Formats: sequence, C-alpha cells, structure tokens
Amino acid sequence: MVDELELLKKDWQKKAEHLPKLSYDEIYQMIWKKSSSIVKWIFYISIIEFVVPHLLYLIPSMRNNMNLDADLGITKIVIGVTVVQYTVILYFIYLFYKRYKEISVLDNAKQLTQNILNTRKTVKHYVIFSLSMILFTFLMIAVGVYFNDGLLDSLELGERLSNVPREKVRWILMAIFAVFGVVVTFVFGGIYFLLYGLLTRKLRKNYRELQKLEV
Repeated sequence: MVDELELLKKDWQKKAEHLPKLSYDEIYQMIWKKSSSIVKWIFYISIIEFVVPHLLYLIPSMRNNMNLDADLGITKIVIGVTVVQYTVILYFIYLFYKRYKEISVLDNAKQLTQNILNTRKTVKHYVIFSLSMILFTFLMIAVGVYFNDGLLDSLELGERLSNVPREKVRWILMAIFAVFGVVVTFVFGGIYFLLYGLLTRKLRKNYRELQKLEV
C-alpha cells in the first residue's frame, strides 16, 4: 500500500513539472479582475435595491398601503427620516462607485489590498444602516399606532375587543408591529447576508491571496 502511494506521489510530481507556472504579475492580474468584478456587482446591487421600492410605489395598491404615515399622523417625522435615509443611502452608493473606479486603475497589490479592506468595511456599514432603518421604521409605525385613536376605530376592533381596555389594545397592537419589525429585519438580514455576504467573502478570499503574494 505504501509503495502504491509513493508511486502516485512521484507520478503527480512529474505531472506538476509540466503544468504552467503563473508569475506574480499574472496572479495579481487575476485577483485584480475578480475583485473589480465583485465591487462592480456590489455597486449594481445597491442601485437595484434603491430603485425597486420606488418602482413598487407606482402600483396604485402598493402606493395606498405605503401611505400609513398620513393615517398615523407622523408625516413630518417620516419626511425627516426619509431625507436622512436617502442622503445616507445615496452616499453609500457613491462610495461603492468610488471603490469600483479606484480598483479599476490600481497598479500594485498594496493599493488593491487596501481597496478590498475599504470596500468590505463600507458594505458592513451599509448593511448595518439599512437594517437599522428597517427596524426603526416599524418601531416608528408601532408608536404611531399606539397614539392614534382614529386608526383603532378604523380597524373595527371595538366589538371584537369590547371587554379589553383600550389602553391594553394599544399595547397589543404596538407589540405586534414591533415584533413584526424585528422579524422583517431578520429576514432582510438573511437576504443581505446572501447577497453582500457572498460577495464580501469572495473579496476576503482575494485579500488572503494578496497577502500570500506579499510574503
């Protein structure tokens, strides 16, 4: 058995001698192209993520369901939060574009390594901000439901919960929206993990390959 293994090892070593050996520059070029493609896709996905909800708003039924702020009396708060959210998201999209343009003209491994680190950090901050805004939106709705008497009446809960104090109904509805917000945040967190997580893991692999080149 040992002799067979030794023969296989020697045979493999002979074949390896005939395999093409890549130079430092060739390996760097491969890593650079893969990294550039990954950052480009991160940029594209961030744009799609920003545009799709606005396309849904064009559908009348979806638009009516999205106008909860007027029913809850929190229109001014929503406008303020939306301005901040749009500003930050557009800034992140700009950063992704900037990372892509930077990586397109890099000419050494050290700069590429730094760009990969910066891109992964930017993606991490973007995901944290996006998930925080999703959770905050649902918590804001939950608070709006608690303080809005008209909404309780429109839901026609009076007859079904006639024996339940109105204050308790407020807390129940607020808790439902809050829990639902946490669940939705976790769902989107899973989606972000699949999309951005997969891309950033590939960037991390490229980063490790660059580290080996520098040794």
